[in-house]
Amino acid sequence: MYKPTIGLEIHVQLKTKTKMFCGCLNDSEEKNPNINVCPICMGHPGTLPTINKKAVEAVLKLGLALNGNPPAGGSKFDRKNYFYPDLPKGYQISQYDKPLVFSGELNGIKLRRIHLEEDTGSLIHPSDKNYSLVDFNRAGVPLMELVTEPDIESGEQAVEFAKELKLILRYLEISDADMEKGQMRVEANISLTNDQQPTTNNKLGTKVEVKNLNSFRAVGEAIDYEIKRQTEILESGKKVIHETRGWDEIKKKTEHQRLKEESHDYRYFPEPDLPILDSTNFNLEKLKVEVPELPAQKRERFKKEYDLKLEQAEILVQERDLSKYFEESVSELLEEIKGEPKAIGLLFNYLSSDLKGLMNEQGIAVKDLKITPENFADLVVLIVNGEISSRVAKDVLREMNATGLDPREIVKEKGLEQVSDEGEIKKVIIEIIGKNQKAAEDYKKGKEAVLQFLIGQAMVKLKGRGNPEILKKIFKETIK
Repeated sequence: MYKPTIGLEIHVQLKTKTKMFCGCLNDSEEKNPNINVCPICMGHPGTLPTINKKAVEAVLKLGLALNGNPPAGGSKFDRKNYFYPDLPKGYQISQYDKPLVFSGELNGIKLRRIHLEEDTGSLIHPSDKNYSLVDFNRAGVPLMELVTEPDIESGEQAVEFAKELKLILRYLEISDADMEKGQMRVEANISLTNDQQPTTNNKLGTKVEVKNLNSFRAVGEAIDYEIKRQTEILESGKKVIHETRGWDEIKKKTEHQRLKEESHDYRYFPEPDLPILDSTNFNLEKLKVEVPELPAQKRERFKKEYDLKLEQAEILVQERDLSKYFEESVSELLEEIKGEPKAIGLLFNYLSSDLKGLMNEQGIAVKDLKITPENFADLVVLIVNGEISSRVAKDVLREMNATGLDPREIVKEKGLEQVSDEGEIKKVIIEIIGKNQKAAEDYKKGKEAVLQFLIGQAMVKLKGRGNPEILKKIFKETIK
């Protein structure tokens, strides 16, 4: 009965060396409070801000990636006036009517604007004290804000949008967008309209803003809760209040914080100490070249070029370094194996399960691996050619990462070549059947699962080096 209309405002800390308007370090890892501060970011009288060019380029690059446009006549900074303990100037340098980027699109959701501002400090509230502390290390850090049009209709759709944006930010290397560290924060504007009673001029319902959602789960849960809450209010004949609410992660509900401010409450006016920014003064062609293949493009290419399923492509797309490692390994693999369509699938399986499992176990990233793409491809070649068993391959992979050696060296040194000699295998099979007469009889009676047990026993005897297909064939012949 009620149609949700949702718009997002997403704040992202940019990964620059220094702050937005001064030379203080932009260091989110700094643990000591009030170290990275100076008279400029602390708002001392007589100080003048200077624009961080890298931060501007980062926003322009994102705009190019999302098909946005710079404003005609240039972009400008404005003063957004409000008073809060973590805002040392008593105002925030932000952008209002002329942001760096207008329009654009992501996941079918239209963008209204992308602008640049400075972050606030951070408040610390000791649980056992009746006071709060302010750390200004974060004050003045470059903060990008992306605002969508109200095109979103559910919490799930909002989460997918935010996840894709985070991935793009990482691909562009302009932010780590780590929500746990506060580097990416989401605010949702939610309103409901009665789809049985169309309004004139497409007027939306009363908007409620939910602030500072710091995880994807919180984004989805808060929006879904707010849709349910507003629906119940409207169905009871009451009116939704135009307000700002916060998400209580423990209670799983939104709670009133304050009545919603309007833009005139902030008394915006042009920042007198900063010049107009003309985007033509920036090398947009160079920035466009620096935009890499984006996640959506990579998904489609991986599906088409490597015959991967969507969920397989997604695993690679989520980690840019892993996808690069995969492509380099495939390139090496195809140098060795021609006309073997299953080989790429096998390489993907070992990469996504065994190699990733090893990385997770040891807490290392792709860049920390001692296994080169060439050596990883060689390992797959050994498996495809039947030179080692899949069981042995797992041990060889672990040894490769411990030593950095080529898989062939390890196989030769440790005598791990797959045993395919039927005469040698038959001796082992006869011995296994002799020790497991009941299992052999059960197989004769039609219990097919018993065969896997017998093959497993033979593999133990052969130390994982037996050829599974030959083992299966000879077991069947011998038992009959």
